[in-house]
Amino acid sequence: MQKVLVFQRDNMGAGKVAAISQLSVDIELKVVDVVPEMAPIIDYPERFFPDDIDELLAWADLVLDHLYHPDLTGYLLDRAEEAGKLVVASGRKVTRGLSPTTCCTLGKVAGLGTYGELFGAPKFKVEMGEGDTLKRVEVVRGAPCAATWVAAKAVEGLRAEDAVTKIGLETQFNCFAKANPNVFLENPLHVAGKIHSAALEKAIRAAK
Repeated sequence: MQKVLVFQRDNMGAGKVAAISQLSVDIELKVVDVVPEMAPIIDYPERFFPDDIDELLAWADLVLDHLYHPDLTGYLLDRAEEAGKLVVASGRKVTRGLSPTTCCTLGKVAGLGTYGELFGAPKFKVEMGEGDTLKRVEVVRGAPCAATWVAAKAVEGLRAEDAVTKIGLETQFNCFAKANPNVFLENPLHVAGKIHSAALEKAIRAAK
């Protein structure tokens, strides 16, 4: 059983926490809610973290950051680094830890354990039906928000060409990524759609 510790602000990780719980019985989650007095600069971020943060980090195998504030994330990275724990902070650029553009662009990285096997850049297995249709689409790896699983089910029965387009749109519709380009110069929703379309197209080629 992999132990995953989630730090979130304003309930921003709740959707992913719920999806991870539903999709894997091999991950145990603990969620820490950080409720700061929001300001562009937080001089003493440690005031908003629990007193037992070091014990929590010692318990965890992996840390997920949904704080979305540079000072809060910076403090978490400091504590996690001292504890020797890897932090995944999707949607941001950090100099430590892992910060993919979206949760579904996380590559296979050593140290991610069960979480990394099940969640990250999507991978599908496709069973083809008559008339170049997709009889079945199995998700091997997908987004921890569960958008991959929802989108895969939505394209079953479609012609391959139509499915490649539709899975991108379905992913965007169910994606939790912020709808602005942030620091990546491309809308994260578009990134999520593109990577799912490409992954399904690859799976279809392998199935033919």
